[in-house]
Amino acid sequence: MRKFNTTAVCIPSKHYMVDLSERVTEIKKMVDAGEYFTINRARQYGKTTTLNALRNALQKSCTVISIDFQGLGDASFRTEESFCNGLIKLILEENEYGLIEIPSNILDRLENFIAVGHLDNKLNDLLKLLRLWCKSSPKPVVLMIDEVDSATNNQVFLDFLAGLREGYINRDTKGMPAFQSVILAGVTDVKHLKSKIRDGDQHKVNSPWNIAADFDIDMSLSESGIQGMLEEYEADHHTGMDTADIARQIRAYTSGYPFLVSRICQLVDENAGKSMGDLPKAWTRSGLDEAVKLLLSEDNTLFQSITGKLTNYPELKASIRSILMEGTKLTYNAQQESIQQMQMYGLIRNDHNTVRVANRIFETMLYNLFLSEEELKSNVFSKEGDLAKNIFVSDGKLNVRLILDRFIKTYHEVCGPLEDKFREKDGREQFLLYLKPIINGTGNYYIEAQTRDQKRTDVIIDYLGQQYIIELKIWHGERYNIEGEKQISEYLDYFGLTTGYMLSFNFNQKKETGVHPVMIGDKMIYEGTV
Repeated sequence: MRKFNTTAVCIPSKHYMVDLSERVTEIKKMVDAGEYFTINRARQYGKTTTLNALRNALQKSCTVISIDFQGLGDASFRTEESFCNGLIKLILEENEYGLIEIPSNILDRLENFIAVGHLDNKLNDLLKLLRLWCKSSPKPVVLMIDEVDSATNNQVFLDFLAGLREGYINRDTKGMPAFQSVILAGVTDVKHLKSKIRDGDQHKVNSPWNIAADFDIDMSLSESGIQGMLEEYEADHHTGMDTADIARQIRAYTSGYPFLVSRICQLVDENAGKSMGDLPKAWTRSGLDEAVKLLLSEDNTLFQSITGKLTNYPELKASIRSILMEGTKLTYNAQQESIQQMQMYGLIRNDHNTVRVANRIFETMLYNLFLSEEELKSNVFSKEGDLAKNIFVSDGKLNVRLILDRFIKTYHEVCGPLEDKFREKDGREQFLLYLKPIINGTGNYYIEAQTRDQKRTDVIIDYLGQQYIIELKIWHGERYNIEGEKQISEYLDYFGLTTGYMLSFNFNQKKETGVHPVMIGDKMIYEGTV
């Protein structure tokens, strides 16, 4: 029986996974065209799984040398000799296990290469031997190197790239033998590396990998691809789930980030199924909510990587915080270094030339992180007794009207009247700080990215299988409020809801605070005013 997998490579015979054949076909076209390129994507984005599938697709037509730099320690990158020895040992290991067939004359020379320790230029000799292999091989030779990040700061690796670059150029200009294709995989975009001049601190103008083709193939998992995976699962387990609807919801949460897709499915299958009694109950909206809650509460390696990057790069953290907490609109610019880094680490995406956090899971995880930091600094609601009580839940339903009412009263008691320096982000932070302990451990929340702007924010709460929509905004007059009522009414239609909520921060001296109901067509809107 197959299962969902979130560690290392996914194997179709062992794991439920999205069909990668279309993606592999597109990459194979680049290999057939003789291109050298880098598959640089964020951590746990399916790079190794894709390389494995590509290798299987190429083996009939090509000799594929597939190695992983995780098999090399730091010492392997200190000198040319140690690098060459380490690289050859990885290749010989592939041959030993029957994964590749090395021509006998090349095999002998590779083995002798390690034994001979007096050659002056080990790297140059190895590159010549690899070109000879390409010449004598009956099939085109493809080199794949996974996990190249461990080598990117080492001069010997940059020199190795420069040698591959020279072979690529000589192949096309002089007809000399070279690899059919070289594929590097890692988080870092090797194309932007520059090789140091050994006798100074200046850099060469050209990158040693500037011959690499752009890799623009979408590696996120599509809604249809996720549905296909769920249909395979359903054929084995017969849960009765609506695979199309579940796939749509998973895609909405993850934007197709492979690890997040697999992890949510894994948590539904292995955890929500147990806690809810059986699998049919788990593969519902309630089961997905439970899985997302579990995912956001764990300290997995992906989240550790993200928080580690934010700690190491405070400017990146400040940019992400500004986008989320203040609604800052940042224009996407591929030449801007911080934007390059945020995208390389999988934190953001380009949404119509605007920087957006990559997916809803990351948004909520980062909101929780930033709100926790605010709590540690000064949580104005920390002494509010209502937050520890279960007064906001009745018959399994969240009483959002009461939440708004108590928030407004508590805000005025603790914070006093609104001041001119107040910004939308202040209200958003304070409300989420109030809301979080109420739903913590049972429900989730997220900020709807498509409606976030400088004037309004939609908070979506998932609580025990039900959704609640709260629009937060600063009061800009009655006309704008009427437009807001119309917009939230239309938004409720999209979610199939009949009740919504609005919370306005109003600076007018004669305002009437509190919560009152308003009927907009067939929708009931509870409007709260601070």
